[in-house]
Amino acid sequence: MSQTATPALGPTFTAGLWKENPVLRLLLGMCPTLAVTAALKPAITMGGCVIFVLICSNIVVSLMRNLLKPHLRILMFTLTIATFVTIADLILKAFVPDMSAALGPYVPLIIVNCIIICRAEACASKNGLVVSVVDAIGMGLGFTLTLSVLASIREILSTGKLLEVSVMPSGFVPWAAMGMPVGAFITLGLILGLVNIITKKAS
Repeated sequence: MSQTATPALGPTFTAGLWKENPVLRLLLGMCPTLAVTAALKPAITMGGCVIFVLICSNIVVSLMRNLLKPHLRILMFTLTIATFVTIADLILKAFVPDMSAALGPYVPLIIVNCIIICRAEACASKNGLVVSVVDAIGMGLGFTLTLSVLASIREILSTGKLLEVSVMPSGFVPWAAMGMPVGAFITLGLILGLVNIITKKAS
């Protein structure tokens, strides 16, 4: 069966959401996962940038897959990814400068994000355009959803708010540590533990 056959698209898409979730199962992209999840807005923004770069880079890599030379493929992947990361970074600076400042260097660092390079190598360089795009969407959404869950938990516990809207009762005492790096490690560790428990029970 061809790799681009329609029946393969469903599993390709859902793999990024759970079975091969880049953060929860493959443990990729941990730097932005820990760094930008103190609040939901920057987490969603980072997720959107990653989705954009994933889709665009997968498209280009897929189109040039038959021209790639083994000793040049990582260089070509990096140059392709860097182009779209620069576009995403400039768009943020032009239209949402406050968010660009809040994310700081983490948007430019998408260039070396293991998720992007992994999908270019594992999928886009071996498959046609449709499969590569579906893979990018699934992986990007899986990454974004994971960041959003992590950020929501941390923002609620550290401020009592979500997207600047109060969601906790008036007597709630914010847990300031959840807005600090230690909060990111604790929350991610608990989520990974929960995922392992679910996985073991499902197997």
